[in-house]
Amino acid sequence: MSASAARGYGASVSTDAHPADLASEPVGRVTISDVARAAGVSVATVSKVVNGRHGVAAATAERVLEVVSRLGYETSLVASSLRRRKTNVIGILVAEFEPFSTELLKGISGAVGGTGYELLAYSGGVTDSNRVGWERRSLSRLAGTLIDGAVIVTPTVLFPTTSIPVVAIDPHTGPAGPSTIDSDNVGGARAATRHLVELGHRRIAHVRGRNDLESARLREQGYRESLAEAGIGLEPALVRDGGYRAADTTEPARELLSRHDRPTAVFAANDLSALRVIEVAHELGLRVPQDLSVVGFDDIPEASSGTRRLTTVAQPLRQMGARAAQMLLAMLDGAGTEEHVHMPARLIVRETTAPPPA
Repeated sequence: MSASAARGYGASVSTDAHPADLASEPVGRVTISDVARAAGVSVATVSKVVNGRHGVAAATAERVLEVVSRLGYETSLVASSLRRRKTNVIGILVAEFEPFSTELLKGISGAVGGTGYELLAYSGGVTDSNRVGWERRSLSRLAGTLIDGAVIVTPTVLFPTTSIPVVAIDPHTGPAGPSTIDSDNVGGARAATRHLVELGHRRIAHVRGRNDLESARLREQGYRESLAEAGIGLEPALVRDGGYRAADTTEPARELLSRHDRPTAVFAANDLSALRVIEVAHELGLRVPQDLSVVGFDDIPEASSGTRRLTTVAQPLRQMGARAAQMLLAMLDGAGTEEHVHMPARLIVRETTAPPPA
């Protein structure tokens, strides 16, 4: 039993401290020696209480738990893992915290609640210069001593073997290596482009995602397939890099929308890029959707909270996170097997698409 878990026992224990006790409370990180001194017992007795071992009188255990609660003592996760070879912590490794990974985290957190596992969300200071292989560096720091298993969001490299169970969400390499979860990127992109074609658009631009991500390649593939299906020739000048980031989308969007033969519609590879396209359109005096239709991909919360709610392709992000957590928990229990889960994506028509101007 960890100290944090131990604080859940003994509801009758008071946490009100006497002024004299407060004056002698330690400053900084509380140690097991601080707890022993404040409770008037040995370090060995405190260790037995916080680890749920027998051999301590009930009154003494109650006094130790009161001090643990009052001082905010936590056992060292690293030390505990070395003793027990288990931390009961699942790592969520991300390159950066942004709306996509945040929605996944919500799903993971919901699935892990009540299982006895805690979550450690970790971003290892990824930059453009060290982006490839960031997840291996993170695993080398955390695996075994801080986390028992990991959900890795958009890993850049293949994991042929790992020291702990791993589930990858939207991996760069596609469904290969360890267990993976992704959504129907091709089908979603085809639906988005087909929607614009059915509205009457013929000059449809695409702001694509990062060129090192399989999901970005698949979304561009769906866009191209849908154009071909409609008999619309691809114009390479209408395909620009957006990098899945709003900042990287600004100049490509401005160039596209400043053309004398500008597109009447844009399919962006994610919602952040789509929302930035709309901002640039407004800066240039274009109305959405009267002058320009825009479709995104992901359905992050921001897609439905603006003044113009975004037409987008919804990935079931929270469900993807929950499924990844469930798969990992099964692996940690010894009951899981390698899986590659492909979840559906669906078009949600809102307020940023309409027939092209006459």
